[in-house]
Amino acid sequence: MKNIKDIKFYLLDMDGTIYLGNKLFDCTIPFLNLLEEQGKRYIFLTNNSSKNRNVYVEKLAKMGITAKPDDVFTSGEATTIYLNKIKPDARIYLCGTPSLEHEFEEAGFTLTDKEPYYVVLGFDMTLTYEKLVKLCDFVRDGLPYIVTHPDFNCPVEGGFIPDTGSMMALVKASTGRDPDLVIGKPNKGIVDAIVEKYHANREEICMVGDRLYTDIALGPKAGIISILVLSGETSMEDLEKSDVEPSFIFDDLTGIAEAIK
Repeated sequence: MKNIKDIKFYLLDMDGTIYLGNKLFDCTIPFLNLLEEQGKRYIFLTNNSSKNRNVYVEKLAKMGITAKPDDVFTSGEATTIYLNKIKPDARIYLCGTPSLEHEFEEAGFTLTDKEPYYVVLGFDMTLTYEKLVKLCDFVRDGLPYIVTHPDFNCPVEGGFIPDTGSMMALVKASTGRDPDLVIGKPNKGIVDAIVEKYHANREEICMVGDRLYTDIALGPKAGIISILVLSGETSMEDLEKSDVEPSFIFDDLTGIAEAIK
């Protein structure tokens, strides 16, 4: 196991790690200040592809965290980086929100339902039956099929709403096909994109989060360190029942701060 003090690049999950709902944890700003004092880089990482990074910058600002757009990274942006590596300027049929569509267009892609080269499924809260029919037709026809992230549900105030993984299951039920690639946590594609964008050394990266099956499972899949915080979804009882093993475990960000001082 690596020394925690050797970590130089922190990928920070948000809900359950730096805040809960709309309440910032008291330990968050002191932790971020410490990382800055030590010359360490951090970005806020989310699987949610329905919103672009500017939305998160605004949300963080309301909580008292000053972040630049480059301090936030989404599975949607990771998908554009991957696609630009293999086929820049591709014609894409995208199921996504207007925010995600804008992100793809800014990355140079042509969004179309006429002879696309790729089919991409994101967290589309504007999904219509017409869009779904076209998506299934293209998948059934064998077009390369990529999904931004695998989460089945998205936590919202008062419960959950169906996320991309649920739509992915529907597409498989209709077409018999799984995606050719899923980018977001816990899959290594999101870290590959981060390494490329930020020129980060994979051996110096860690993922800090509260979910075993996305945040912590990302560690071994992407070849990075994982740090579980018990401030959100996961309890020690959950951890004992799971076969996912974090590199380090702390109650919250305060524990990490004390370990790296």
